[in-house]
Amino acid sequence: MNVGVHRINNICIVGAGNMGHQIALSAALAGFTVKCIDLNKEVLLKAEQFVITYLPERVAKGKLKQADADAVRAKLMFTSDLAEAAGEADLVIEAVIEKLEIKRHLFAQLDRLCPSHTILTTNSSYIVSSKVADVTSRPEKVCNMHFFNPALVMKLVEVVKGPHTSEKTTGTLMEVCVRMGKTPVLLQQEIYGFLVNRMLSTIKNESIYLLDMGIAGPEEIDRAVTLALGYPMGPFRLMDLTGIDLTYYVGMERYQETGDPAYRPSPSIVEKFINKEWGRKTGKGFYDYPQKE
Repeated sequence: MNVGVHRINNICIVGAGNMGHQIALSAALAGFTVKCIDLNKEVLLKAEQFVITYLPERVAKGKLKQADADAVRAKLMFTSDLAEAAGEADLVIEAVIEKLEIKRHLFAQLDRLCPSHTILTTNSSYIVSSKVADVTSRPEKVCNMHFFNPALVMKLVEVVKGPHTSEKTTGTLMEVCVRMGKTPVLLQQEIYGFLVNRMLSTIKNESIYLLDMGIAGPEEIDRAVTLALGYPMGPFRLMDLTGIDLTYYVGMERYQETGDPAYRPSPSIVEKFINKEWGRKTGKGFYDYPQKE
């Protein structure tokens, strides 16, 4: 272990949704003891079922030994009790809805429940940690740790250092990423959208504009981006994967913060959000996804 970093053994993941449970499983596969908490019992059950299905599949494919799969399952617990999940955590990774007031309330709770040495991170893709650090008594231990979807597959993690974040904290998080088999990149200061989403949002926003103007449909735009630009996935497929509700919430948060109408979600996004056509998670977005029985 490098000198000057915290030793991380126990990780608490807050939020068992698509990102949360995959981050939790990634951490357990890396040997960490993990507790994943969500107040929604249905979401918890779905997350646990994913793990129950995923591990045997990896064993069947020869990607994981049965003994190792058993060890991973033993290290990963799902609970609806925040105090139980956070009480012994060395590191917390928050992966809840992209609403600032919810995150601020949660970080205040975590600050009370966690040991004094615990590092508190947010997996937010846009909300910087300086917006939540002030509700805690440990701002030097608060940071962004942004994984990409799907977290089990994607290697990149953005570690974003806020003006309040200590070098020891970022050093620890970089090491945790490496232990999880990820490739971290360190941003020395906060910026809206970090690195990747600043680039992606430009193409996404232009694609939505072209759709709203009736220039081309989602399939044509996705096809142009993948075949001409070499992207593995078009912007509409990507929004379906990450969740159109996320696109809506991120846009609304930024619009409410700045008052700039340029950030207000487009008519296409608003319509999808209202109709709960949020992509893969609901079975319909810009594309249809038949649900498994």
